Parts: sequence; C-alpha cells; structure tokens
Amino acid sequence: MGEAIDLRVLMDHDKEQDKEFHAMLMAPKMPKAVKPVIGADGDNVRRPRGRPAGSKNKPKPPIIVTRESANAIRAHAMEVSSGCDVNESLANFARKKQRGICVLSGSGCVTNVTLRQPASSGVIVTLHGRYEILSLLGSILPPPAPPGITGLTIYLAGAQGQVAGGVVVGALIASGPVLVMAASFMNATFDRLPLDEDEVATAMQNQYGHHNGPHHQPEESDLYGMPQNLITNGTTPPEMYSWAPGRTMSKT
Repeated sequence: MGEAIDLRVLMDHDKEQDKEFHAMLMAPKMPKAVKPVIGADGDNVRRPRGRPAGSKNKPKPPIIVTRESANAIRAHAMEVSSGCDVNESLANFARKKQRGICVLSGSGCVTNVTLRQPASSGVIVTLHGRYEILSLLGSILPPPAPPGITGLTIYLAGAQGQVAGGVVVGALIASGPVLVMAASFMNATFDRLPLDEDEVATAMQNQYGHHNGPHHQPEESDLYGMPQNLITNGTTPPEMYSWAPGRTMSKT
C-alpha cells in the first residue's frame, strides 16, 4: 500500500515538472535589458541601437581601366603650324599613332594648292596664291591601307570670292595656323559593296544611264571669277567642283 502511494506521488511530481517546462517554452521571450553607459559627468548615456554608422556601406575602391578598348573613338583638335604640309602632318600622325583619321572639318588658309579631279581623266589643276578653307573632308589610314581610301577633299575661297574644290594632290601648305577637327579609330574593316550579284548588275545599269545622260559643261566663269592666270594648265575640266553664277535679283 505504501509503495503504491509513493509511486503516485512521483507521477504527480513528474507531471508538475512537465507543466513548468512547457510553460517556460511557451512564455514570450523578453528582450535583454540594455545597460546604460555612464558618461564622464555621471549622467546615463543611452547606447545607440543597430549597426554602427559606416560598418556596412563602406566606400568601394574606384575601377581604373588600364587598357583602352580597341573600338574606342577619340576626338582631336589638331593645329598645323604655318609653313607645314597639312596632308603630310595628318599622314605622319596616323602612321606614328597607328590610328585611322576621319577628317571632319578644317579652318585656316593654305597656299599653292594642287587639285585632282575625280573623273577617269585625272586632270590636275594647280591654284596659285592664298586661299581660305571652306571645307576639308577625308580619311587617312596608317600603312598598309587599300589604295583609293586615303585622301582629302577640299573646298577653297579666294581673296576675290572665287571658289574651287577637288581632291588634294601633293602638298597642302598652311599659310598661317590651320585647325583640323578629326576623329581617330584603331580598327577598320574593308568591304566591297554591293555584296549581292543582282545589286551589282543594277549598279552597272545605273552607271551606264548616268554617263549617257545630259551633262553640264561649266565654263571659266562658273568658278566665281577664278582668274585664268591662277590655273596652271589653262583649261578647266568638266568635273571641276563649281557652282553656276546665280541670276541677278531685281526689286519689283
């Protein structure tokens, strides 16, 4: 009888312990109390909560590009000194830097310019004297470059209003500082167009019709009063870049 009572008491005691343990698990967790920090003057200083400032968002080291992309394009403002050859200066720049140059514009004055016409005749005209650059376009590639790609096309205005233009042949001597705006590049691909055989046949037909069509024959006066003594060979080819003089305007 006594052993049965002791066993019951032990079972009741185990149940009480289980209830207390279960209650401890189910009880909400209370945050730990933050101990106040006592300052030098004895006042309580509250400790800030969260991460310290700057512990997460630390400054990252800058990214430095040590090698330029091969397809990058640079803009250049080139000044050619007086007495220097503009064409030769650009060619030397392209050869030394191993970069192709696309000439966008030019300003300044040049002297004794020799121009070649783009037709099959290849007539060369030399203009003596000092001329102002109206337009300067072209491309210059470092060697080795395919023939016919490198070259400059220039439009000039004389002191008396005469205008002429063509492909630069030989020296282009600067008469005073000449400013050239250009873009340079490293890689260039050479393609022959058109690529399709049908397009080639169409292009040949268009070229045949163009040569058989009407053609304007400019005269010496079409060059805005270009004096005859400024032209070396005494003749002006029909392909000379020229504009016919406009008609006189009258008031009505």
